Amino acid sequence: MNPDTDSLSGLGAMEAARRIRAGEITSEDLVGACLAAVDAREDEVQAWAFLDRDHARAQAQRADAAHRSGVDLGPLHGVPVGIKDIFDTNDMPTECGTPLHAGRKPEYDSAVAAVLRSAGAVILGKTVTTELAVYTPGKTRNPHDRSRTPGGSSSGSAAAVAAGMVPLAVGSQTNGSVVRPASYCGVLGFKPSFGTISRYGALAQSRPLDTVGVFARNIPDVALATEVLSAYDPRDPDMRPMAQRRLCDVAASEPPLAPVLALVRSPVWDLAESDLQDGFAELAEALGEACDEVSLPETFDRALDWHRSVMYADLAKSYQSLYERGSERISAKLREILDEGRKVLAVDYNRALDWRDVLTVGLEQIFERYDAIVTPATPGPAPAGLDSTGSPAFCTLWTFCGLPAISLPLLSGAEGLPIGAQLVGRRGDDARLLRTARWLVETLAQA
Repeated sequence: MNPDTDSLSGLGAMEAARRIRAGEITSEDLVGACLAAVDAREDEVQAWAFLDRDHARAQAQRADAAHRSGVDLGPLHGVPVGIKDIFDTNDMPTECGTPLHAGRKPEYDSAVAAVLRSAGAVILGKTVTTELAVYTPGKTRNPHDRSRTPGGSSSGSAAAVAAGMVPLAVGSQTNGSVVRPASYCGVLGFKPSFGTISRYGALAQSRPLDTVGVFARNIPDVALATEVLSAYDPRDPDMRPMAQRRLCDVAASEPPLAPVLALVRSPVWDLAESDLQDGFAELAEALGEACDEVSLPETFDRALDWHRSVMYADLAKSYQSLYERGSERISAKLREILDEGRKVLAVDYNRALDWRDVLTVGLEQIFERYDAIVTPATPGPAPAGLDSTGSPAFCTLWTFCGLPAISLPLLSGAEGLPIGAQLVGRRGDDARLLRTARWLVETLAQA
Protein backbone atom coordinates (compact mmCIF):
# COMPACT_ATOMS: atom_id res chain seq x y z
CA MET A 1 0.00 0.00 0.00
CA ASN A 2 1.13 3.52 -0.81
CA PRO A 3 -1.70 5.76 0.30
CA ASP A 4 -1.27 9.50 0.06
CA THR A 5 0.69 10.70 3.11
CA ASP A 6 -1.10 14.05 3.44
CA SER A 7 -4.56 12.47 3.31
CA LEU A 8 -3.60 9.90 5.92
CA SER A 9 -2.18 12.40 8.39
CA GLY A 10 -5.46 14.31 8.16
CA LEU A 11 -7.58 11.30 9.12
CA GLY A 12 -9.55 11.40 12.33
CA ALA A 13 -8.98 8.68 14.89
CA MET A 14 -12.32 6.92 14.46
CA GLU A 15 -12.04 6.85 10.67
CA ALA A 16 -8.41 5.73 10.84
CA ALA A 17 -9.29 2.86 13.18
CA ARG A 18 -12.13 1.81 10.84
CA ARG A 19 -9.85 1.80 7.81
CA ILE A 20 -7.14 -0.16 9.63
CA ARG A 21 -9.73 -2.69 10.78
CA ALA A 22 -11.08 -2.99 7.21
CA GLY A 23 -7.58 -3.56 5.83
CA GLU A 24 -7.71 -0.42 3.69
CA ILE A 25 -4.58 1.00 5.34
CA THR A 26 -2.07 -0.25 7.88
CA SER A 27 -1.05 1.26 11.16
CA GLU A 28 2.46 1.56 9.75
CA ASP A 29 1.06 3.63 6.86
CA LEU A 30 -0.70 5.94 9.28
CA VAL A 31 2.19 6.28 11.72
CA GLY A 32 4.54 6.91 8.79
CA ALA A 33 2.25 9.70 7.55
CA CYS A 34 2.14 11.27 11.02
CA LEU A 35 5.92 11.10 11.30
CA ALA A 36 6.20 12.76 7.90
CA ALA A 37 3.96 15.57 9.20
CA VAL A 38 6.23 15.86 12.25
CA ASP A 39 9.28 16.08 9.99
CA ALA A 40 7.59 18.79 7.93
CA ARG A 41 6.52 21.05 10.79
CA GLU A 42 8.31 20.17 14.03
CA ASP A 43 11.14 22.66 13.50
CA GLU A 44 8.64 25.53 13.59
CA VAL A 45 6.01 24.11 15.98
CA GLN A 46 8.20 22.15 18.45
CA ALA A 47 5.31 20.15 19.89
CA TRP A 48 7.26 17.10 21.08
CA ALA A 49 9.27 16.61 24.25
CA PHE A 50 10.18 13.04 23.24
CA LEU A 51 9.64 11.12 20.03
CA ASP A 52 11.44 7.91 19.01
CA ARG A 53 10.53 7.22 15.38
CA ASP A 54 11.80 3.63 15.41
CA HIS A 55 9.83 2.84 18.55
CA ALA A 56 6.68 4.36 17.04
CA ARG A 57 7.07 2.27 13.89
CA ALA A 58 7.72 -0.87 15.96
CA GLN A 59 4.43 -0.33 17.83
CA ALA A 60 2.64 0.08 14.50
CA GLN A 61 4.20 -3.09 13.13
CA ARG A 62 2.98 -5.03 16.16
CA ALA A 63 -0.53 -3.65 15.64
CA ASP A 64 -0.44 -4.72 11.99
CA ALA A 65 0.85 -8.17 12.89
CA ALA A 66 -2.04 -8.58 15.33
CA HIS A 67 -4.50 -7.53 12.64
CA ARG A 68 -3.08 -10.07 10.18
CA SER A 69 -3.54 -12.72 12.86
CA GLY A 70 -7.19 -11.80 13.25
CA VAL A 71 -6.71 -10.07 16.61
CA ASP A 72 -8.57 -6.80 17.22
CA LEU A 73 -6.57 -4.86 19.79
CA GLY A 74 -9.40 -2.47 20.60
CA PRO A 75 -11.19 0.70 19.47
CA LEU A 76 -7.92 2.57 18.80
CA HIS A 77 -6.16 -0.33 17.04
CA GLY A 78 -3.06 1.12 15.39
CA VAL A 79 -4.04 4.78 15.87
CA PRO A 80 -1.21 7.15 16.94
CA VAL A 81 -1.78 9.31 20.02
CA GLY A 82 0.33 12.00 21.68
CA ILE A 83 0.54 12.15 25.48
CA LYS A 84 1.38 15.23 27.53
CA ASP A 85 4.73 14.80 29.24
CA ILE A 86 3.24 14.64 32.73
CA PHE A 87 1.85 11.10 32.33
CA ASP A 88 4.27 8.30 33.21
CA THR A 89 5.28 5.94 30.41
CA ASN A 90 7.52 2.96 31.09
CA ASP A 91 9.16 3.08 27.66
CA MET A 92 9.69 6.85 27.35
CA PRO A 93 11.03 9.59 29.65
CA THR A 94 8.56 11.67 31.67
CA GLU A 95 10.19 15.00 32.53
CA CYS A 96 7.19 17.29 33.24
CA GLY A 97 8.81 20.30 31.59
CA THR A 98 11.37 20.82 34.34
CA PRO A 99 15.13 20.20 34.59
CA LEU A 100 14.43 18.74 38.03
CA HIS A 101 12.98 15.68 36.24
CA ALA A 102 15.55 15.54 33.42
CA GLY A 103 16.19 11.95 32.35
CA ARG A 104 13.43 10.57 34.59
CA LYS A 105 12.32 7.13 33.33
CA PRO A 106 9.29 5.74 35.16
CA GLU A 107 9.11 2.05 35.93
CA TYR A 108 5.36 1.81 35.31
CA ASP A 109 2.77 3.29 32.96
CA SER A 110 0.27 5.84 34.13
CA ALA A 111 -3.37 4.76 33.93
CA VAL A 112 -3.78 6.90 30.80
CA ALA A 113 -0.87 5.24 29.00
CA ALA A 114 -1.94 1.75 30.08
CA VAL A 115 -5.54 2.23 28.93
CA LEU A 116 -4.44 3.65 25.58
CA ARG A 117 -2.17 0.66 25.00
CA SER A 118 -4.94 -1.76 25.98
CA ALA A 119 -7.21 -0.04 23.42
CA GLY A 120 -4.60 -0.69 20.70
CA ALA A 121 -3.22 2.84 20.39
CA VAL A 122 0.30 3.62 19.25
CA ILE A 123 1.83 6.12 21.67
CA LEU A 124 3.72 8.25 19.19
CA GLY A 125 5.58 10.28 21.81
CA LYS A 126 5.38 12.75 24.67
CA THR A 127 4.10 16.26 23.97
CA VAL A 128 5.50 19.44 25.51
CA THR A 129 4.08 20.79 28.76
CA THR A 130 4.78 24.09 30.43
CA GLU A 131 7.04 23.94 33.48
CA LEU A 132 5.43 21.44 35.87
CA ALA A 133 2.14 22.09 34.02
CA VAL A 134 1.82 25.61 35.43
CA TYR A 135 2.43 28.95 33.63
CA THR A 136 6.03 29.16 32.42
CA PRO A 137 6.00 28.34 28.67
CA GLY A 138 7.85 25.45 27.04
CA LYS A 139 9.30 25.51 23.55
CA THR A 140 6.06 24.97 21.59
CA ARG A 141 4.83 27.59 19.10
CA ASN A 142 1.34 28.21 17.75
CA PRO A 143 0.92 26.33 14.43
CA HIS A 144 -1.06 29.26 12.98
CA ASP A 145 1.60 31.85 13.81
CA ARG A 146 4.85 30.78 15.41
CA SER A 147 5.32 34.22 16.99
CA ARG A 148 2.28 33.50 19.19
CA THR A 149 1.68 31.21 22.13
CA PRO A 150 -0.13 27.89 21.66
CA GLY A 151 -1.54 28.29 25.17
CA GLY A 152 -0.78 26.02 28.07
CA SER A 153 -0.14 23.97 29.92
CA SER A 154 -1.03 21.25 27.39
CA SER A 155 0.84 23.21 24.72
CA GLY A 156 2.33 20.37 22.69
CA SER A 157 -0.83 18.26 22.67
CA ALA A 158 -2.95 21.03 21.17
CA ALA A 159 -0.27 22.09 18.70
CA ALA A 160 0.45 18.53 17.54
CA VAL A 161 -3.22 17.92 16.69
CA ALA A 162 -3.56 21.34 15.04
CA ALA A 163 -0.43 20.78 12.93
CA GLY A 164 -1.69 17.43 11.62
CA MET A 165 1.00 15.45 13.43
CA VAL A 166 -1.40 13.19 15.30
CA PRO A 167 -5.21 12.73 15.29
CA LEU A 168 -5.54 12.51 19.08
CA ALA A 169 -3.64 13.82 22.08
CA VAL A 170 -4.09 13.74 25.83
CA GLY A 171 -3.68 16.72 28.14
CA SER A 172 -4.75 17.86 31.58
CA GLN A 173 -6.53 20.85 33.09
CA THR A 174 -6.31 22.34 36.58
CA ASN A 175 -7.40 25.80 35.42
CA GLY A 176 -7.58 26.23 31.64
CA SER A 177 -4.89 23.90 30.32
CA VAL A 178 -7.01 21.99 27.79
CA VAL A 179 -9.67 24.49 26.73
CA ARG A 180 -7.27 27.46 26.37
CA PRO A 181 -4.68 25.84 24.05
CA ALA A 182 -7.48 24.24 22.04
CA SER A 183 -8.98 27.70 21.50
CA TYR A 184 -5.66 29.25 20.49
CA CYS A 185 -4.69 26.36 18.19
CA GLY A 186 -8.11 25.92 16.56
CA VAL A 187 -8.86 22.33 17.59
CA LEU A 188 -11.37 20.66 19.87
CA GLY A 189 -10.31 20.38 23.49
CA PHE A 190 -12.53 18.51 25.94
CA LYS A 191 -12.25 18.60 29.72
CA PRO A 192 -14.71 15.98 30.98
CA SER A 193 -16.47 16.06 34.31
CA PHE A 194 -14.15 15.91 37.30
CA GLY A 195 -13.37 12.30 38.16
CA THR A 196 -14.06 10.86 34.70
CA ILE A 197 -10.51 9.77 33.76
CA SER A 198 -7.91 8.31 36.12
CA ARG A 199 -5.01 10.55 37.14
CA TYR A 200 -2.96 7.66 38.53
CA GLY A 201 0.66 8.02 37.43
CA ALA A 202 0.20 11.66 36.37
CA LEU A 203 1.89 14.72 37.85
CA ALA A 204 -0.28 15.79 40.79
CA GLN A 205 -1.07 19.48 41.24
CA SER A 206 -4.42 19.80 43.00
CA ARG A 207 -6.61 16.86 43.89
CA PRO A 208 -9.90 18.88 43.86
CA LEU A 209 -9.11 20.35 40.42
CA ASP A 210 -6.84 18.11 38.30
CA THR A 211 -8.71 16.64 35.32
CA VAL A 212 -7.47 14.65 32.31
CA GLY A 213 -8.70 15.90 28.93
CA VAL A 214 -8.34 15.18 25.20
CA PHE A 215 -7.67 17.01 21.94
CA ALA A 216 -9.05 16.01 18.55
CA ARG A 217 -10.28 17.44 15.25
CA ASN A 218 -13.91 16.32 15.49
CA ILE A 219 -16.52 15.44 18.11
CA PRO A 220 -16.75 11.69 17.34
CA ASP A 221 -13.02 11.42 18.07
CA VAL A 222 -13.42 13.36 21.31
CA ALA A 223 -16.20 10.98 22.34
CA LEU A 224 -14.16 7.92 21.37
CA ALA A 225 -11.03 8.97 23.24
CA THR A 226 -12.95 9.95 26.37
CA GLU A 227 -15.00 6.77 26.35
CA VAL A 228 -11.85 4.65 26.09
CA LEU A 229 -10.07 6.57 28.85
CA SER A 230 -12.99 6.66 31.29
CA ALA A 231 -12.50 3.09 32.57
CA TYR A 232 -12.89 3.01 36.35
CA ASP A 233 -9.62 2.96 38.29
CA PRO A 234 -9.78 2.49 42.08
CA ARG A 235 -6.30 4.03 42.39
CA ASP A 236 -7.80 7.47 41.68
CA PRO A 237 -9.66 8.43 44.87
CA ASP A 238 -12.07 10.73 43.02
CA MET A 239 -13.38 8.14 40.58
CA ARG A 240 -16.52 6.18 41.43
CA PRO A 241 -17.39 2.60 40.39
CA MET A 242 -19.78 2.79 37.46
CA ALA A 243 -20.33 1.33 34.03
CA GLN A 244 -18.03 2.78 31.39
CA ARG A 245 -19.72 5.72 29.73
CA ARG A 246 -21.21 5.17 26.27
CA LEU A 247 -20.29 8.56 24.88
CA CYS A 248 -19.95 7.68 21.20
CA ASP A 249 -23.52 6.48 20.68
CA VAL A 250 -25.09 9.42 22.52
CA ALA A 251 -22.85 12.00 20.87
CA ALA A 252 -23.82 10.66 17.43
CA SER A 253 -27.55 10.60 18.21
CA GLU A 254 -30.11 13.28 17.47
CA PRO A 255 -31.34 15.35 20.44
CA PRO A 256 -34.96 14.45 21.33
CA LEU A 257 -35.75 18.17 21.30
CA ALA A 258 -33.90 21.07 19.69
CA PRO A 259 -31.34 22.22 22.28
CA VAL A 260 -31.60 25.62 23.92
CA LEU A 261 -28.40 27.25 25.16
CA ALA A 262 -27.70 29.72 27.93
CA LEU A 263 -25.36 32.41 26.63
CA VAL A 264 -23.18 33.42 29.59
CA ARG A 265 -20.60 36.16 29.17
CA SER A 266 -19.15 35.09 32.55
CA PRO A 267 -17.79 37.24 35.42
CA VAL A 268 -14.61 38.08 33.46
CA TRP A 269 -16.25 39.59 30.38
CA ASP A 270 -14.24 42.76 30.95
CA LEU A 271 -11.21 40.79 29.69
CA ALA A 272 -12.88 40.10 26.33
CA GLU A 273 -10.98 41.59 23.40
CA SER A 274 -12.77 43.20 20.46
CA ASP A 275 -12.33 40.11 18.26
CA LEU A 276 -14.08 37.98 20.86
CA GLN A 277 -16.83 40.52 21.47
CA ASP A 278 -17.59 40.72 17.74
CA GLY A 279 -17.47 36.95 17.30
CA PHE A 280 -19.68 36.31 20.33
CA ALA A 281 -22.25 38.79 19.06
CA GLU A 282 -22.30 37.01 15.69
CA LEU A 283 -22.68 33.66 17.41
CA ALA A 284 -25.64 34.90 19.45
CA GLU A 285 -27.26 36.31 16.30
CA ALA A 286 -26.75 33.03 14.42
CA LEU A 287 -28.31 31.03 17.24
CA GLY A 288 -31.30 33.35 17.50
CA GLU A 289 -34.10 31.78 19.54
CA ALA A 290 -31.93 28.77 20.31
CA CYS A 291 -30.14 30.76 23.02
CA ASP A 292 -30.99 33.15 25.82
CA GLU A 293 -28.55 35.47 27.52
CA VAL A 294 -28.22 34.52 31.18
CA SER A 295 -26.41 36.52 33.86
CA LEU A 296 -24.78 34.87 36.85
CA PRO A 297 -25.30 36.23 40.39
CA GLU A 298 -22.54 38.38 41.87
CA THR A 299 -21.39 35.48 44.06
CA PHE A 300 -19.83 33.92 40.98
CA ASP A 301 -17.48 36.90 40.67
CA ARG A 302 -15.42 35.44 43.51
CA ALA A 303 -14.84 32.09 41.83
CA LEU A 304 -11.44 33.12 40.49
CA ASP A 305 -10.19 34.03 43.95
CA TRP A 306 -11.51 30.82 45.49
CA HIS A 307 -9.96 28.75 42.71
CA ARG A 308 -6.65 30.56 43.17
CA SER A 309 -6.59 29.78 46.90
CA VAL A 310 -7.18 26.07 46.29
CA MET A 311 -4.84 25.72 43.33
CA TYR A 312 -1.94 27.72 44.79
CA ALA A 313 -2.13 26.03 48.21
CA ASP A 314 -2.17 22.61 46.57
CA LEU A 315 0.72 23.50 44.27
CA ALA A 316 2.77 24.55 47.31
CA LYS A 317 2.03 21.20 48.94
CA SER A 318 2.55 19.08 45.80
CA TYR A 319 5.82 20.74 44.76
CA GLN A 320 7.38 21.27 48.19
CA SER A 321 9.94 18.47 47.77
CA LEU A 322 10.97 19.80 44.35
CA TYR A 323 11.28 23.30 45.79
CA GLU A 324 13.52 22.04 48.58
CA ARG A 325 15.61 19.98 46.17
CA GLY A 326 16.27 22.70 43.61
CA SER A 327 14.45 26.00 44.00
CA GLU A 328 17.13 27.70 41.86
CA ARG A 329 16.05 25.56 38.90
CA ILE A 330 12.40 26.56 39.26
CA SER A 331 11.22 29.65 37.38
CA ALA A 332 10.71 32.90 39.27
CA LYS A 333 7.00 32.81 38.36
CA LEU A 334 6.50 29.36 39.86
CA ARG A 335 8.49 30.25 42.98
CA GLU A 336 6.21 33.24 43.43
CA ILE A 337 3.13 31.01 43.13
CA LEU A 338 4.50 28.48 45.61
CA ASP A 339 5.36 31.26 48.07
CA GLU A 340 1.81 32.59 47.82
CA GLY A 341 0.37 29.10 48.18
CA ARG A 342 2.21 28.53 51.43
CA LYS A 343 0.45 31.58 52.89
CA VAL A 344 -3.10 30.35 52.21
CA LEU A 345 -4.84 29.68 55.51
CA ALA A 346 -6.56 26.34 56.05
CA VAL A 347 -9.82 28.11 56.87
CA ASP A 348 -9.71 30.02 53.56
CA TYR A 349 -8.88 26.85 51.62
CA ASN A 350 -11.80 24.93 53.11
CA ARG A 351 -14.17 27.87 52.77
CA ALA A 352 -13.31 28.05 49.06
CA LEU A 353 -14.22 24.38 48.62
CA ASP A 354 -17.49 24.96 50.49
CA TRP A 355 -18.35 27.81 48.13
CA ARG A 356 -17.58 25.55 45.17
CA ASP A 357 -20.50 23.38 46.23
CA VAL A 358 -22.73 26.44 46.50
CA LEU A 359 -21.79 27.61 43.00
CA THR A 360 -22.40 24.15 41.57
CA VAL A 361 -25.91 24.09 43.03
CA GLY A 362 -26.54 27.50 41.51
CA LEU A 363 -25.44 26.29 38.08
CA GLU A 364 -27.79 23.31 38.38
CA GLN A 365 -30.67 25.77 38.15
CA ILE A 366 -29.42 26.83 34.71
CA PHE A 367 -29.14 23.23 33.51
CA GLU A 368 -32.73 22.53 34.58
CA ARG A 369 -33.80 24.85 31.77
CA TYR A 370 -30.94 24.80 29.27
CA ASP A 371 -29.04 21.97 27.57
CA ALA A 372 -25.68 23.71 27.90
CA ILE A 373 -23.96 27.01 28.57
CA VAL A 374 -22.16 28.73 25.71
CA THR A 375 -19.42 31.07 26.88
CA PRO A 376 -15.99 32.26 25.69
CA ALA A 377 -13.01 29.93 25.94
CA THR A 378 -10.35 32.67 25.90
CA PRO A 379 -10.27 36.50 25.86
CA GLY A 380 -9.46 36.44 22.14
CA PRO A 381 -7.03 34.83 19.71
CA ALA A 382 -3.59 33.67 20.86
CA PRO A 383 -1.64 36.68 22.10
CA ALA A 384 1.61 37.65 20.41
CA GLY A 385 4.84 36.78 22.18
CA LEU A 386 6.14 33.60 23.74
CA ASP A 387 6.65 34.66 27.35
CA SER A 388 3.07 33.87 28.40
CA THR A 389 0.47 31.19 27.68
CA GLY A 390 -2.45 33.62 27.84
CA SER A 391 -5.22 34.03 30.39
CA PRO A 392 -7.20 31.00 31.62
CA ALA A 393 -9.82 33.23 33.27
CA PHE A 394 -12.72 32.16 31.04
CA CYS A 395 -12.11 28.52 32.05
CA THR A 396 -11.63 28.94 35.79
CA LEU A 397 -15.24 28.87 37.02
CA TRP A 398 -16.12 25.70 35.13
CA THR A 399 -12.96 23.89 36.21
CA PHE A 400 -13.50 24.95 39.82
CA CYS A 401 -16.99 23.42 39.77
CA GLY A 402 -15.85 20.26 37.97
CA LEU A 403 -18.16 20.70 34.98
CA PRO A 404 -17.49 19.20 31.53
CA ALA A 405 -16.38 21.82 28.99
CA ILE A 406 -15.37 21.70 25.35
CA SER A 407 -13.71 24.34 23.18
CA LEU A 408 -15.14 24.45 19.65
CA PRO A 409 -13.23 26.31 16.89
CA LEU A 410 -16.24 28.36 15.81
CA LEU A 411 -14.89 31.93 15.90
CA SER A 412 -11.96 33.78 14.41
CA GLY A 413 -10.24 37.11 14.87
CA ALA A 414 -9.63 39.89 12.38
CA GLU A 415 -6.33 38.27 11.33
CA GLY A 416 -7.98 34.88 10.78
CA LEU A 417 -6.63 33.36 13.98
CA PRO A 418 -8.94 30.88 15.74
CA ILE A 419 -10.97 31.65 18.85
CA GLY A 420 -12.83 28.91 20.65
CA ALA A 421 -16.42 29.02 21.82
CA GLN A 422 -16.73 27.06 25.05
CA LEU A 423 -19.71 24.81 25.66
CA VAL A 424 -20.27 23.75 29.28
CA GLY A 425 -22.57 21.03 30.57
CA ARG A 426 -24.01 19.69 33.78
CA ARG A 427 -21.53 17.72 35.87
CA GLY A 428 -21.70 14.04 34.91
CA ASP A 429 -23.75 14.74 31.77
CA ASP A 430 -20.79 14.56 29.38
CA ALA A 431 -22.56 12.54 26.70
CA ARG A 432 -25.36 15.09 26.43
CA LEU A 433 -22.82 17.90 26.23
CA LEU A 434 -21.02 16.21 23.33
CA ARG A 435 -24.34 15.60 21.57
CA THR A 436 -25.24 19.27 22.00
CA ALA A 437 -21.78 20.29 20.75
CA ARG A 438 -22.24 18.21 17.60
CA TRP A 439 -25.68 19.74 17.09
CA LEU A 440 -24.23 23.23 17.51
CA VAL A 441 -21.41 22.68 15.02
CA GLU A 442 -23.80 21.21 12.43
CA THR A 443 -26.42 23.91 12.97
CA LEU A 444 -23.92 26.72 12.47
CA ALA A 445 -22.47 25.01 9.40
CA GLN A 446 -25.91 25.06 7.80
CA ALA A 447 -26.64 28.68 8.74
